[in-house]
Amino acid sequence: MMTTLFDVPPVVSRSEELPALADLDWEDLYRQLGEDGVALTPPLLSREQCGQLIATFDEPGLFRSTVVMQRHQFGRGTYKYYADPAAVPLVQALRESLYPPVAWMANRWAPMLGERTFPATHAELVAECAAAGQRRPTPLILQYGPGDHACLHQDIYGDIVFPLQIAIMLNQPGVDFTGGENVFVEQRPRFQSRAIVVKPGLGQAMIFPVRHRPIQGRNGYRRHAMRHGTGAVESGSRTVLGVIFHNAR
Repeated sequence: MMTTLFDVPPVVSRSEELPALADLDWEDLYRQLGEDGVALTPPLLSREQCGQLIATFDEPGLFRSTVVMQRHQFGRGTYKYYADPAAVPLVQALRESLYPPVAWMANRWAPMLGERTFPATHAELVAECAAAGQRRPTPLILQYGPGDHACLHQDIYGDIVFPLQIAIMLNQPGVDFTGGENVFVEQRPRFQSRAIVVKPGLGQAMIFPVRHRPIQGRNGYRRHAMRHGTGAVESGSRTVLGVIFHNAR
């Protein structure tokens, strides 16, 4: 039988900066995503790398926008969008290196959802976004203290929406903070919604849908809408890196 473009995940070259990416089992992560709605990777970043990213939060020159969530009824806490991911090489490397295998996942979903496929490289996606007027980078860093939380939401930003995104935990749960679990809610047609709670460790990444995912039904695939949020932090400080692949208007 002939192998198609989407049968085998692309190979991620081993790099000194992100060696763990080369060892990821993308077939298993794709299985997790299909079965659970969220895929949890092994640690991708070291404690030192996580600390470097947390330190960027206090460097205002790196960001294009700061959102104080309670002002917009988004929850409580603060997040900031990087003005230029290339100014933080680790953020740029994660976005570019993770994109090809995640695009492989998205493109396997495309016929199930009746949606378009996406280009093989992140540079091509960024160029497509720019042509559509979506030029603002979307990688962001989110920081929560005691009592802070995020309401359920989706990260859309424009007409071009890449269907998967990634969040990487930068603190150690149970040591740096307590509470603050990641919550995903899946809306199932004609059924009650399903809640999924995920607790990543330091440096671990969650891969999850931006809007919806395909579920096999009796008459083909159906779209199950998903939203994500964060439970209230009980103590300490919780910081997460969000890697969204499409840009914003």
